[in-house]
Amino acid sequence: MSDLKYRLKVMVMMMVIVSWRCVLGLENINPIFFDEGLSHLFGESNLIRSPDDRSVRLLLDKYTGSGFISSSMYQHGFFSSLIKLPGANTAGLVVAFYTSNGDVFVKNHDELDIEFLGNVEGKPWRFQTNMYGNGSTSRGREERYRLWFDPSKEFHRYSILWNPTKIIFWVDDVPIREIKRKEEMRGDYPQKPMSLYATIWDASSWATSGGKFGVDYTFSPFVSEFKDIALDGCNVSESLTTVTRDNYNNINCSASDQLLMTSDYSTISPKQAAAMRRFRERYMYYSYCYDTVRYAVPPPECVILTAEKDRFRDTGRLKFGGSHTKVHRARKRRRRNRSTPVVSAEL
Repeated sequence: MSDLKYRLKVMVMMMVIVSWRCVLGLENINPIFFDEGLSHLFGESNLIRSPDDRSVRLLLDKYTGSGFISSSMYQHGFFSSLIKLPGANTAGLVVAFYTSNGDVFVKNHDELDIEFLGNVEGKPWRFQTNMYGNGSTSRGREERYRLWFDPSKEFHRYSILWNPTKIIFWVDDVPIREIKRKEEMRGDYPQKPMSLYATIWDASSWATSGGKFGVDYTFSPFVSEFKDIALDGCNVSESLTTVTRDNYNNINCSASDQLLMTSDYSTISPKQAAAMRRFRERYMYYSYCYDTVRYAVPPPECVILTAEKDRFRDTGRLKFGGSHTKVHRARKRRRRNRSTPVVSAEL
């Protein structure tokens, strides 16, 4: 290859990388070293840090799972990581990336979850998002989805934005769920400082087909990798030696909150809003907002869309032969006839 052709090729590659970063807003994401803001949670022998301290592997074997936690608690924040999940037979597994304050506020804890649910070999991973506020675990707000890619093949970025007015769950550059705070939610909207957690563990009793398929340890160890982890928000631990039920209100987070509310990842562009609608139409297969068996009156944060509601039974699950199945098959046919990759924002 001539020197000119080589330089042109490099320039094109750099332009693609820069444009991709701009789409995701990655120029505003600042990954940390593990020692900068994270610490071991459990299963120490199954937590393996990279030599450059930028990534960590979490393993599950027949003896233990593993996990890490942020060294500080945050009053609102943006929590993000590139994650790659285990492959092969992952039935019974759960890999979780979430925020919680359950260790401090035992009876009225808050929580924001991204939980990946393993599956039998040949079947895709599924995942769910959830929100609890003020210990409202009896009022779970689960949504469950499929992905438009295989999360065990390569890294993808998963993010949680939590500020005083909204919560957004992101997969790469696609916002998949937005919860806008309403006065009627009261304490059900998370309001207390939370830590970031990442774990891998055995959930054989429920994770796959309601517990029908448990973890098969002949496939172990199961390895999930996290890298380029970002923590951005009001670090209350810098001002409080110990966060308690009474003292967290003494911290002024107004400057940090303002940054969170004006950041790229707290704003959904028209293009991203369209991508979110397409994602939910094609890949969401359960929503508590349409589960009238559990909630005769939808919780106050629910925005009931006729186009969405028509696809779900009164259990909140897709009707048989719903649009997801048809769209999925059509997409597979299109992929067989296409040589160029799909841009995720286009879904």
